[in-house]
Amino acid sequence: MTVPLTHTSRMPAGPVVKGKLSRDDLIMRGGMMVIALYLVVTLALPLYAMLSKSFSTYRFELANYEFQVSDESGEFEGTILRASDLNASTGAYTATELSAGSDGRLGVTNFFPEFSFRSPVKYQIRNTVEDGRFLVGSTLHDGTEWVTLDSNTFRRVQLRPTKSTGVDNFVNYFSTPALFNSIKNSLWISVVSTIVTVTLAFWFAYALNRSCMRFKGLFRLIAMAPILVPSLLPGIALVYLFGNQGMLKELLFGASIYGPIGIVIGSIFFTFPHAFLIISTALAISDARLYEAATSLRATPWRTFWTVTIPGARYGLISAAFVVFNLVITDFGLPKVIGGQFNVLAVDIYKQVIGQQNFEMGAVVSVVLVVPAIFAFAIDRLVQSKQVAQLSARSVPYQPNPNPRTDRIFLIYCSLIGLFIVGLLAVCQFAALIKFWPYDLSLSLSNYQFDKMDGGGWGSYFNSIKLGLLTAVAGTSIVFFGAYLVEKSNGFKMGRSLFQMFAMLPMAIPGMVLGLAYIFFFNNPNNPLNPLYGTMAILVICSVTHFYTVSHLTAVTALKQMDREFESVSASLKQPTMKLFSRVTVPVCLPSVLDISIYLFVNAMTTVSAVVFLYSPKTTLASIAVLNMDDAGDIAPAAAMGMMIFYTNAAARLLHLLASKGVLQRTQAWRNR
Repeated sequence: MTVPLTHTSRMPAGPVVKGKLSRDDLIMRGGMMVIALYLVVTLALPLYAMLSKSFSTYRFELANYEFQVSDESGEFEGTILRASDLNASTGAYTATELSAGSDGRLGVTNFFPEFSFRSPVKYQIRNTVEDGRFLVGSTLHDGTEWVTLDSNTFRRVQLRPTKSTGVDNFVNYFSTPALFNSIKNSLWISVVSTIVTVTLAFWFAYALNRSCMRFKGLFRLIAMAPILVPSLLPGIALVYLFGNQGMLKELLFGASIYGPIGIVIGSIFFTFPHAFLIISTALAISDARLYEAATSLRATPWRTFWTVTIPGARYGLISAAFVVFNLVITDFGLPKVIGGQFNVLAVDIYKQVIGQQNFEMGAVVSVVLVVPAIFAFAIDRLVQSKQVAQLSARSVPYQPNPNPRTDRIFLIYCSLIGLFIVGLLAVCQFAALIKFWPYDLSLSLSNYQFDKMDGGGWGSYFNSIKLGLLTAVAGTSIVFFGAYLVEKSNGFKMGRSLFQMFAMLPMAIPGMVLGLAYIFFFNNPNNPLNPLYGTMAILVICSVTHFYTVSHLTAVTALKQMDREFESVSASLKQPTMKLFSRVTVPVCLPSVLDISIYLFVNAMTTVSAVVFLYSPKTTLASIAVLNMDDAGDIAPAAAMGMMIFYTNAAARLLHLLASKGVLQRTQAWRNR
């Protein structure tokens, strides 16, 4: 008879034996940790430094300083004078003037109304606390001993502020109406631009995907053109069209293009291709059976549109809206060129850092700017996580039916959008070729003599090409290898999750914020990476980090299409993982590798906000030259440099297309078997 096992008769559980990590596993985890460390050093630590700076307050604590004044014989027999008492009696400095930045300095002679640098009177000064500091010329004194100075030397004494930690900077920001108003302006501009852009892009994408209109390929090509130019360029074009001496300024009926109107129109131009790509992808994935069911139920075209088309594309519309919102609220170049007195957050950062050298307030504005950017990014990711597949294995691809009237309407609509995009580019090219607008309209190449203009000359243009190539090569290598490690590694779930989190973070960080964070982190003399500051290397690092997320998602999408059986077969044949990576993975994913490289190159050529704080006289860039020329009043040369960026990116796209076609014929032939 079989005796059933009882609780007391069960065998005790033995210890869980974990498999020993193979050499390939160690290599992959080690590589993942190295790239994760790269993201920590180039993203997390600079952002932490910026956040710390925003809570660092500096103030002149007058109670920390004491003075003595001698008689005419040079004897110090008078009473000790505290700086705070002197300021109270003389009113030399207000409470606002005593708030300072980290590099603030305060002259001491204002405390003595009778001061004369020719006087035989001598002065003594000392710190009353250990953290007190004052300068005599360039010599820093931080002790509590008396320092005796003659009158001529005493006038060179400057007090240094005392650092403390708190929210005073944020209180000052939100209590300053002009600065606080920038938040309202930025949100208003972003919302309006988002609504208009997404609406225009939706109907443009709808026309290309749901009609039988002609010239679809041409319109798709035109729609992508704004990606190839820096965001400053539409601002320059709008100045020539609707500025004080613009060709069409009467069409504004007295309104000014310098302000919200110009920012919104320019934002529509440079964000249109981003919205169009997302919405077009959403509309391209549709099931014809749903439309057949609507037809059989005798639903009107308008009802079908609202009950089938819009629900099917809702995730694309939401995603496009948040992408456009993020691009507009974080953009710096366009409002800098055409914003006039209409302040927005990104320009406020530039003004605080470059104009006033107030790095702490710049950090505060950066923190404020990060909040809506991260909020929009988080909602976008949440919406995408809830998205379900629109196509199943039984789905039937939707094929539009010809409708002459509708096709004609869509052709007119797309032509107007195309005219808007091509028109702004044509205006910039026209401005670059005329001698002196609007007085001498004869054609000339004088505006291309960049070496005679402020901004860096032709060296800036070639620096940008160098930056683009280095960013494309280094960025593609780092991003694709990192995506491969996180996607194909075995186990190590926690480490892979942390890596994914760091890889997604750059998309939520505006370029201006990242650039300012790099100042605080890399420009610190105590940082061993300080030698990188002001070199081409830091521009490459910043560009790769800033555009990391989209490249990473592209690589991960390509790698997910490869079955993990490749790794299993490689392991059974005892082939090294790196050999599989170089011989199989890279060739199979080569289309995505090339897409990542051209994406990084184009963005490195056009970016302004991410590098505006980091370039040096030897590493000026073409996009920065456009900004500097516009500031100097050389608007036509600025347009010429912007068009050089456009033609370079267009040529790069063409070379990428030709190279892709040749390379893919050799490496992707298996797809056609």
